[in-house]
This record gives sequence, C-alpha cells and structure tokens, in this order.
Amino acid sequence: MFNYRRSLRTRIFISMIALVVGASVLIAGVTIYQFTEEAKELHREKLNRKENAIRANINYVLRTTTYPVDTENLSLIFKEKIYEIQDIHNTEINIYDLDGYLLKSSHATFYMDSVQTRMNPEKVEALQNSADKKYVENFKVNDQNYQSSYTYILDNYFKPIGILNLPYIEDDGFLQRELRDFLILLSQVYLFMLIAAIILAYFLSKYITSSLQTISKKITKTRLDQSNPKISYNEISYEIKPLVKAYNEMIDELEESAIKLAKTEREEAWRQMARQVAHEIKNPLTPMRLSMQSFERNFDPNDPNIQMRVKEFSKTIIQQIDNLSAIAGAFSDFAKMPAQQKESLNAVEITKLALDIFNDNKIQFYSEKSDIQIKFDRSQLIRIITNLVKNAIQATEHLKSPVISVSISTEDDNVIIKVEDNGEGIPKDMQERIFEPRFTTKSSGMGLGLGMVKNIVETYKGDIKLTSKPDEGTTFTLKFPKSNSYDI
Repeated sequence: MFNYRRSLRTRIFISMIALVVGASVLIAGVTIYQFTEEAKELHREKLNRKENAIRANINYVLRTTTYPVDTENLSLIFKEKIYEIQDIHNTEINIYDLDGYLLKSSHATFYMDSVQTRMNPEKVEALQNSADKKYVENFKVNDQNYQSSYTYILDNYFKPIGILNLPYIEDDGFLQRELRDFLILLSQVYLFMLIAAIILAYFLSKYITSSLQTISKKITKTRLDQSNPKISYNEISYEIKPLVKAYNEMIDELEESAIKLAKTEREEAWRQMARQVAHEIKNPLTPMRLSMQSFERNFDPNDPNIQMRVKEFSKTIIQQIDNLSAIAGAFSDFAKMPAQQKESLNAVEITKLALDIFNDNKIQFYSEKSDIQIKFDRSQLIRIITNLVKNAIQATEHLKSPVISVSISTEDDNVIIKVEDNGEGIPKDMQERIFEPRFTTKSSGMGLGLGMVKNIVETYKGDIKLTSKPDEGTTFTLKFPKSNSYDI
C-alpha cells in the first residue's frame, strides 16, 4: 500500500511515474478500443458495399430476364446467373422465398448440406419488422467471426418477391496484425517515455525538494547555544521564499532569546552559588562562635588543665578555618576558567601521574598505546582525572570488592578516556542534573566537582557523557580531539 508518510521527494517521483504509466495505459486502452471499433465499421462498410453491388447485379438480371419476375421463377432466373454473380463478387449467395425456404444457392451441390434449406422463422419475422427491411446476424463459429445479411429482392414495381442472403466471413487478420504492429511501436515509444520520465522525475523532484532539504538541514543544525547562519535567498524558488524569510526571522528571535536566556541563567546561577556559599560558610562559623563563647565563659587562668583546654579550643577553631578554606577553594576552582595552553601532552603519562596520587590497588589502568598525544593543560587534566576517580572511590567505599577502571583509547581523530566503577550507580532521575553546579548526591560537599569537570572539558572542545545503572556502576566517558586534529 502506498505510504503517504514517505519523503516529499519520493512522493513527487512516484506520482510523476504513476501519472506517465497511467496515461500510457489509458492511451493504449483507447487505441485498442478505437482499432476494434474501426474494424467493426470496416466490416459493416465492406458488407454494405458488396451487398449494394450484388443487389445492383440482381436488379440488372431481373430487368433483362425473359422470365416473369415473380417468386416462382426466381430459381429459373438465377439458375446460371447466380454463379456469375458469385464469381464477380467472390461471395456466396442464397435466395429464399418470402416464407424463408431456399430457392437457389451458389454453393456447389456437394456443399448444399451446409446451407440452411429454410430460414429460422425468427429471422424472417425480424426482417419483416425491421425499419430498413434489412436484418444482419452476427455469430461466431470455431473462433471465426461471421456476418450474414438478409434483404428483400424486389420486382420492377418494388414488390418483395424473395429474400437475398449474403453470408460474409469477417477477415480481421489484417487489422489484428496492424493493431499488433502499432502496439509494439507504441510500447517502444512508451518505454522510452517511461525511462525519460524516470530521469526527469528524479531530477525534477530533487530540484523541487532541494530548497526544502536546505532549510531542513539548517533547522536540524540550529542550536540555542551557538551562532546559527541564515539562509541566502539566492537560487531559492518564489514559493519557498516566505518559508526562508520566516526561518531567518526565527534565527534573529532565537539569538535574542538565547542572549536573554544566557544572561538570566548566569544571574540565577550566581545567585544560587552565592546562597550556597553563604550557607556553607555559616556552617563552620556557628560552631566557632559557640566554641568561643564556651571558652570565654569557662576560662580560668588558674585551672591546672588550662593548657589542654586551650589546645582543644585551638584545634576546633583550626578545623573550622580549614573547612572555610576548602569552601573558598572549591568556589574558586569552579569560577576559574581553565588556562588554554598550547601544550602537547601524553595523555597516558599524565593519567598515570594523576592515579599515582591515590596509591590504591583497586584502581586499574589500561591504555591501548603508550603514547597518545592531546593538547591540554597538564594541571587541568590531572584535576579532571583526580575528581572523577575520587568520586568513584567514594561510590565504592561501601563494597567488599570495589573495582575502579581507568582506560585510554583512540577512536578516529579522538582520544577516549573512561572512568568506570562498580558502585551503587546514580538514579536515572538524577543523571540529567549531575553536572549542574550545587547539585550533589552526597551528604557533604558543595556539588561543584562535576560542574567544574564539565566546564574544563567543554573549554577544550571535548565532550563528557555519563552512563549509570543502579547497583551496577557508573561510567564517565570523556572525548577529546587528538593533538594533530585541532589546535586550541
């Protein structure tokens, strides 16, 4: 069944071919019908001409005979003349009386058994009731078409005295051959037309849909976070120009919306970050204040344990100060854009260096080559690997047999770094937000680590993807261009 959901180009192509084929079939059908009708008309005209010629001969014989012109003498009048008329017109002749009984036939005597000695009464009645006093019978015997005409023989006073029967065999073999030859020629012409139509339909459908395909490709590549080129009006058909104009206007509106959205998102992100930082700073300040108040109330210079109490107080204050320093450092790391240095690095070597920091046997490392070059900042690459491996360690610390795998491979012009673990995984509803600033699945921390990683990766024209299944583990896949495929 024809599928109307297929492409417009395919529908135009099929419709044009169907139109040509349908027109060809229709013309062929009309041609065959016309030939058939012409064949019938030719046989009717041929029979009429022969009948008129024979009747003219019969009337001439009746005018020149010495016998009385009546029904009883017809067999005598045409005793010999009937054969002359047959030879002249090459047609069998039968003469019946008015009641339908055979009086004379041009058939040889030994063929007379095949001739009707009496006409069917229905034929006699049909001849009598006909308006033009003529009856033509059509019949077929052994796939051969026959026509047999019955008319009255009139005397000199136009009075019917007998019935003239002319059996006529339709020889349509010539017309059939003509029709066959014509159909062969017609099929050759239509075959050529069909091939030409297929070629024309292909290029025409391609031309018609080319503008739409250009617009479709542009729309597909349209992104909110990038500059989208407009479509030129050159070589665009008049009917497509309103669509192109609407697309270009949409690009302008999209750019304005993107600028407004980016500004709004940045403002909202910094507001959230400020609230989060303020909240995180308040957390260590509260115990510091309580410790200070408690120390002030309970301070006694004469207390023999005053030195130990001062040390404990100092230790508490230092711990809270370290927390404040860690919060400030995390915020600074996230806010700071990575340095874009043209430094060609061996990704394998730098990754090993980052893993050596952990000195953990459960971390497995694999690389398909010993030297895989990328252009990256050394400290930023170490920061990325360290952050991802640290997350993997925290996700597997509750397991008896934790496994963390770090691998480096190449794919076309890209370097692939994977960090995998067999931890508890990340719920599906949280995976979409895992790279958002402030978002975290842990009970502690600010949730800036993965946001920072994504920020660094995208700065170096890379890509990071997360694959995670609950209770099976998590995989972070990083993709960077090789050092010889792009330059920062």
